Amino acid sequence: MRRRYRPEDQIQRAVFDHFETRSAPDVFAFHVPMGGKRRPIEAAILKGLGAKAGVPDIIAIHHGRCYALEIKTENGRPTETQLAAIAALDRAGAYTCIAYGLDRALAVLEQWGLLKGKVA
Repeated sequence: MRRRYRPEDQIQRAVFDHFETRSAPDVFAFHVPMGGKRRPIEAAILKGLGAKAGVPDIIAIHHGRCYALEIKTENGRPTETQLAAIAALDRAGAYTCIAYGLDRALAVLEQWGLLKGKVA
């Protein structure tokens, strides 16, 4: 079975490459694998375990603060479910952003202090 090409995945991989090489000290960043098609029984199990639809692509914790970054291609659009999850995180006090493209994602992470300055 061929995997579908997903440009957002490439951006996300590149972001995590940047975390590997220039993360600020004590940043804990991760992805929660919530997307994709699931069999009904698996979806029910995950929902029962607390899975939430629309969770942003990257979650980071730094100095007691939570950051949530949804990654889109430059022409991508968030779903209503993603917007609702981001709004809920924002109301809970998390720093949130939808980043369109790799350059914007890196700029946001730098602004938040999660990545050290650009590599020359």
